[in-house]
Amino acid sequence: MSPPPLCFPSINRTRKKKKAGEDDADSDKESDSTTRKDSNTVHFTEDTASYPTRVGVGPRPNRPRKLIRGNTPRIKLCFPWVIDWGHGSGRKEEEEEDLFSEATIYRDAPAASEAPPESTQTWASHVSQRYSEQSNDTQEEILRVPEPNPTEYQNQIPTLIYGWEVGLPRKDEDNGDILTADDPYPEDAPGLFTPESSRGSKWSKKSQSNGSVNTLTRSALERKKAYQDPIREHADTYTRLVELRNHMENEYLDYYIVMSEDAHQSEHTAETDKRREWITNFTGSAGQAIISKTAAYLITDSRYWHQAEQELDENWTLIRVGMPSGPQNWLDWFSDRVYESRVGVDLRMVSYETATRLDPLLQAKRSRLVYPSQNLIDLIWEDKPTRSKNKIYVQPIGQDASEKLVVQHVGTLVTDLACISYVLNLGGDDIPFNPGFISYLCIGLDRAILFIEQEKVEQPTRSYLQNLNVEIRDYNSIWWFLHMREWGDGKVIISPQTPYAISLLLTRYRYTIAPSIIEEMMSVKNEIEIGGLKYAYLRDSACYVQFLAWIDEKMSKGLQITEWEAAWRFTEFRSKAKNYVGLAYENISATGPNAALPHYTPLKSTSFIIDRETPYLNDSGGLYRDGTCATARTIHFGHPTTEQSEAYTRVLQGHIAIDSAIFPRGGMNYINGTGHGVRSSLKGMHDFSSDVPLTHGHVLTNEPGYYKPDEFGIRIGSVLVVREVRTKYADLDSWLGFERLTCVPIQTRMVLEHMLSSEEKEWLVQHNRACLEALEGLLHDDERAVRWLHREAVDIGIAPAPGSNTD
Repeated sequence: MSPPPLCFPSINRTRKKKKAGEDDADSDKESDSTTRKDSNTVHFTEDTASYPTRVGVGPRPNRPRKLIRGNTPRIKLCFPWVIDWGHGSGRKEEEEEDLFSEATIYRDAPAASEAPPESTQTWASHVSQRYSEQSNDTQEEILRVPEPNPTEYQNQIPTLIYGWEVGLPRKDEDNGDILTADDPYPEDAPGLFTPESSRGSKWSKKSQSNGSVNTLTRSALERKKAYQDPIREHADTYTRLVELRNHMENEYLDYYIVMSEDAHQSEHTAETDKRREWITNFTGSAGQAIISKTAAYLITDSRYWHQAEQELDENWTLIRVGMPSGPQNWLDWFSDRVYESRVGVDLRMVSYETATRLDPLLQAKRSRLVYPSQNLIDLIWEDKPTRSKNKIYVQPIGQDASEKLVVQHVGTLVTDLACISYVLNLGGDDIPFNPGFISYLCIGLDRAILFIEQEKVEQPTRSYLQNLNVEIRDYNSIWWFLHMREWGDGKVIISPQTPYAISLLLTRYRYTIAPSIIEEMMSVKNEIEIGGLKYAYLRDSACYVQFLAWIDEKMSKGLQITEWEAAWRFTEFRSKAKNYVGLAYENISATGPNAALPHYTPLKSTSFIIDRETPYLNDSGGLYRDGTCATARTIHFGHPTTEQSEAYTRVLQGHIAIDSAIFPRGGMNYINGTGHGVRSSLKGMHDFSSDVPLTHGHVLTNEPGYYKPDEFGIRIGSVLVVREVRTKYADLDSWLGFERLTCVPIQTRMVLEHMLSSEEKEWLVQHNRACLEALEGLLHDDERAVRWLHREAVDIGIAPAPGSNTD
């Protein structure tokens, strides 16, 4: 027999102080005679003698409720997170990995005579079948609990696990109820969390307090519930190192170098190419592993020192490079260490530029590079992932591909995956958040050859390539092609980043080293590409403002939000934007000590609750069909300390200085610690190297930062396009400046006004007002976002120095 619906039509509750040492269960065991019958009493009425059917609840959830009935089994609600009810410090209950986890509902053990049917004892484990509807009579929420059906319940759990598909555009799904995405505790909602609703979007009535029209479908909530963190194996590396050293002994090697890059010199690689990560457990994108007969070293720069300390086990020694008083890179450190040694490395994973620098350094120490026939990591990596078989697709980027393929040379060999994708107007998904697909491309005077796994090219794409006169060959046949020198007489042009193995196979008489003309084409945007970027940044900035307004409102109401929750919600805002394709890179959503890690990415299972005492940093971007976006902002939800405010103000001053800079053509190089180049509509962000002189049409980020280990981090990042400017003393062609694409206000709560010059104050005021003018029209349907935008751009201005909370 199905239990009747459990209804909540009235509004009363009982409060009782818990005695010292008394647990929750004991505090509930009070007799009916001691229960006060007043306006705060909750009464159950029942239609049967076996279980409760009507429970009274209050309209304002300003404290956890205990529902009490005289003779029927009692129900207790436990709220498994830290809750700040607006009365001071948060109240700790049970902690779980997800902030908005479901409330646990269970029954106290009833007397034998009161035992309910078996079906009613198990309904709490199937509460995801609840749904909300509005009562026309009482204007209060009605929660119905149908009879549990484990099979049906399991079928409701989505099988999709995001993996690398995290942040893909949300499809419109009208098969579920429309649920609001507002507070877990709307002010006019009953004081009860519905289990299975992970954000309070269970309430069918939109919140009247904020005017927001943003909604999520039930399927969106299911996607969030179903998301699982990527499995990151953290194995003991001792056994792996022993096996590797056995192979080193067979090759008579004293050292073996494991690079981070793949055979195309990609900074971010596919799972099958994460050899350095597999041998070290270090997940950062930059670093080299060097293994000797008795020791193992990881060499990386300051961006990853703290991360490496956390991820390396006792078998590894961290070598810090880039400090003023120490080695500047791994080549400096390693060349000082070796003597009369045989150093092994996979030639495919080392660029021509790196190998030609390392080889003379080793020769000076009577050492030499040795090239084993197989990668030694591959020999011991038993469960190594296979190479991606994802299909490639046509992706128009800038000008027509036929115009990009025109060359004035016998042959140009392209190994960089982004360059191949750009020149052919093709896209792929072999590497997360990157445009490329594993391949090589040789461009000749009258034809081009694409070396790629054949099954990745479907017939429409194959026909497209044939129309471009591009021949398709198997990926591994590149080596036979180079050996046979099929291009005929003349030298092939290769870039300095070409794998060293290719240059050795060609011999120096068959190739010429020259900067990649394709990289130059990619880095300098034409007006059509810049126009697309402007529209993309308007939409992405509007999404950013929606997110900031949302999180500001939730935090001001005392809700506890995790770093992962914030990143997930931001992605939902972006997924509704026009031309949205996916995320440009993994969300950086960090609070407290995590914000001091420049490349921190939160996991659902381990992310921190966002702190009100330290800055919160969000660095993220959307990929749109007309542009790739990246924006970083740091905000504070409480009272910043003087130290935090001073650091924030210094970072802001650096940001303003770069944004306002005017410099001679060819006289200012981009500095890696300040920003990087940006692609137009390709996945991935980095577009040109740090030693390229800036010129008209370059697009780059301006993102200075400050990171105090184990405490907090600050970064302010916007995207700029280089433009020709007129000055008082020079012609138009001589000087360059920046045009800003990002339109997200900069919070002023942490600004120390006395540190700013009058010009810097004016820049900040005008910047935020310009954001208001650009975005107000796009956000007219979101009252919450418009109110936040007005407040940040007009009402606040420059915030005074925090005097009540200083160091």
